Amino acid sequence: MGPQPGQKTVLITGCTPGGIGHALAMEFHAKGVHVIATARNTSVLAEMAALGMSTLALDVTKAESIKTCHDEVAKLTGGKLDFLVNNAGRTHTHPATDIDLDDVRETFETNVFGVMAMCQAFVDQLIAAKGLIINIASLAAITPYAFGAVYCASKGAVVSFSRTLRLELKPFGVRVMVAMTGTVRSQIASKTHRTLPENSLYQRVKDVFERRLTFSQNNGTVDTATYARKLVRSALTYESPLLLRAWFGRPDWFWAGGWSTLVWTATWLGEWVLDFALYRKIGLIKIEKVLREEQARQKKLT
Repeated sequence: MGPQPGQKTVLITGCTPGGIGHALAMEFHAKGVHVIATARNTSVLAEMAALGMSTLALDVTKAESIKTCHDEVAKLTGGKLDFLVNNAGRTHTHPATDIDLDDVRETFETNVFGVMAMCQAFVDQLIAAKGLIINIASLAAITPYAFGAVYCASKGAVVSFSRTLRLELKPFGVRVMVAMTGTVRSQIASKTHRTLPENSLYQRVKDVFERRLTFSQNNGTVDTATYARKLVRSALTYESPLLLRAWFGRPDWFWAGGWSTLVWTATWLGEWVLDFALYRKIGLIKIEKVLREEQARQKKLT
């Protein structure tokens, strides 16, 4: 079933149930927008299809899959797309000194190159509708999220890409919103996690690393549906002049989720605030204690 005449449309990547994409799809649907929900495996979208949403297979790391999705969306919508939500993403928690570069490349393929490829592929339909691109970024883009250097780098790239894309697409009437997302309930904690190699500097505090693996699900975590309601409300609100967007109407920057207020405040107060808070919250200060104890033992031996 496709959209009704005059009905707005939204394409969302990464709509597997339990995540942000699924919650956004449900909220857009509730607001009367025709949802085109995507996932690599469409069988997980059966319940959404039963509600009247369109469901398509999409792997944002594969050019052929993006092209096929583009063409199918064009048939559904008549060549116009009001909203593109780039949500599909991959978590990556590992100390910067323990990374495997092939693993890193896979993360960038999804989190960065997939976003770029989707914007490029669907720009024609977005221009036709004078639509809105919503790139789901993260507070990690601007925070020293320890053991998340790769994830932080990937989301930082999305932020930089988005703010430039905003200017490049302005003449064509297409808006770009960056969702600076804090801790939100998702399926991340249920996934298979990376482990520390035997020679890791952090084997001394393995327990700190293991707690960090599920940090986003245990620290100020916001309900997924609550986050989705706020984002969809912002996406569907009125346009305001550039100078007023930070306070009124559809924003260029959307901040929500756990820790978002603190991080937003810290952007004004200085980076030291986040360094101080996260160093202690995540538990890196424990390494200092362990190293001091090791040094003391070494002195006794000598």
